[in-house]
Amino acid sequence: MPRSRARVEHAQLKEYERLVVWLDYLDSEKKRREGRRVPLNSCVRAPTLEELVLACKRLKLDFQPQKAFHPKSSRRPSGYVSIKKTGPKQQTIVAIAREMSRIRGSQPKKV
Repeated sequence: MPRSRARVEHAQLKEYERLVVWLDYLDSEKKRREGRRVPLNSCVRAPTLEELVLACKRLKLDFQPQKAFHPKSSRRPSGYVSIKKTGPKQQTIVAIAREMSRIRGSQPKKV
């Protein structure tokens, strides 16, 4: 296959109109160099894919959840959502993180 054709096929596979938001971006137990993307005051401890899905629903985002292993921590199960791009990625991630904090705050405490 000619090189230029391979590039074209590869470009067609990518979805540039979607963002990927990993659970690791929102985990307060991670350091920035380990993949956290938001400030600690907006993060939650050990977020779950269910909480991420609920936050996306509350924000009325067009999303598709997926269980997966994050490339930086391939031994620990994780997950992500693929979201239709509506604005800058960082703003979307921070909005999701704040919504997840609200979700955690509204849940009854487990004893």
